[in-house]
Amino acid sequence: MSGDVSGLDREELARLSKEFSDTGHVVEPYTRLLNLYAELVELQQMINSEDESLRRMAQEERKTALESIAACEHEIVGALLPKDSAESAGAILEIRSGTGGDEASLFCGDLLNMYERYAQLRGWKWNIMSMTKDGERIKEAVIKVSGRGVFGVLMFESGVHRVQRVPATETQGRTHTSTATVAVLPQATNVHIEIKDSDLRIDVFRASGKGGQHVNTTDSAVRITHMPTGIVVENQQERSQLQNREKALQILRARMYERERQKLDSERRASRNKLIGSGDRSEKCRTYNYAQSRVTDHRINFSLYDIENVMNGTTLQNLIDQLRIQHDLDELAHM
Repeated sequence: MSGDVSGLDREELARLSKEFSDTGHVVEPYTRLLNLYAELVELQQMINSEDESLRRMAQEERKTALESIAACEHEIVGALLPKDSAESAGAILEIRSGTGGDEASLFCGDLLNMYERYAQLRGWKWNIMSMTKDGERIKEAVIKVSGRGVFGVLMFESGVHRVQRVPATETQGRTHTSTATVAVLPQATNVHIEIKDSDLRIDVFRASGKGGQHVNTTDSAVRITHMPTGIVVENQQERSQLQNREKALQILRARMYERERQKLDSERRASRNKLIGSGDRSEKCRTYNYAQSRVTDHRINFSLYDIENVMNGTTLQNLIDQLRIQHDLDELAHM
């Protein structure tokens, strides 16, 4: 805002101030982009110089400038898109072993470790809400991941994850294929989800598995069924029935919130999907091929040949960034 504003009343000033605030997140990267384009023109002139050392330096700087331009353009695309309030929330992460027997359960544990390490690198809070395991074999795990924007980062991880590798128990050296499923739900902390006591059936039973003297001696495990939707949640992670009930209700609330969010999202996209077909990225997901050190995300046909660092969480961000870029471009194209 600039110029003479003395003739404007308070309401008009407030309106203009809001407009300026609303466009600031686009203006700032756009200004940087213009400066980068101007820098690129200057670098091109230096590349055309007769000075060999100057040309080499300009060529290196040009590569950096082009990378900055690409990042800036993506930032502008993201700024132009309408924001989903759920993306700023924390997340409920659910991982379950799929086909493949013991190897699938081991892979489920590998994914759990990958996400935990990634959460640590991001400075997020990691809280296991429930887990069914047998040694290193994990049948399922539900984790609350807290931090700003967690759901917006992890939302693309939902889907079927496939692993191709030679199991430790394989004596013939044959490659086995196993799967695990990942579901990422936004925490419903800031959204009112009405759950009536009359709609709930709560069953208590004795916890199973390792857990000390209290296991199988008290009815501490809890199963909650939400009758109108048929959603069933179990929790036996804690020794207290009250704590298990509270955690089960948190998971139920998150699932109901995601159910409503998907319903609204489906309604918004229905007319577009009739024309272009389904673009649901959870229909296909990702393959982890250990022999080739390759991780391929089939939704965007993007591969990283760095499986060790993906699995320890270090380079998982590279996959997430590519998924976000494609998602934002798709959204912008169909606005």
